[in-house]
Amino acid sequence: MADLVALAKQTQATVIAMPEVVDWASKQGIEKVHGMNFGKFTFDWGTVRMVPATHSSGLPDGSYGGNPAGFVLEVDGKQIYFAGDTGLTIEMKVLADIYNLDYAILPIGGNYTMDVDDALVATKYFDCDTVIGVHYNTFPVIEIDTKVALDKFKRENKTLLLPEIGETISL
Repeated sequence: MADLVALAKQTQATVIAMPEVVDWASKQGIEKVHGMNFGKFTFDWGTVRMVPATHSSGLPDGSYGGNPAGFVLEVDGKQIYFAGDTGLTIEMKVLADIYNLDYAILPIGGNYTMDVDDALVATKYFDCDTVIGVHYNTFPVIEIDTKVALDKFKRENKTLLLPEIGETISL
């Protein structure tokens, strides 16, 4: 949420989120919004399925932000799971019944979300071998040893990508 308003205004991207978040974003001057809940919607650029996440959910003004959620995107022949800020949850297993995920964007910093070990379990739940790690090393309580993390994924024959801030990864 920290950069939502600035990024939405800068890029003119559509904000896709829970109705509570969309209402808040609209009050911040964001015009291109699409509210949804757990389910699937097809846009002109691809398909989005909103899926459950396990986390708190509050907005910057302290109001309720709706249920926490992640997204599965189907874009340009790729299936990408963006888990959002979440802990490991059994609901992730359902994704293997619906998708053949090419990539998973997973938090790996622990404390507020999954850690590296939980992320590895999650990859087994939904059968995805390439993970882009997020939500780590931005402040002390979520610092990780990146070498250890990379080694753990390698031992499981999985790829962990750890982009630097501002780095672009082509999928």
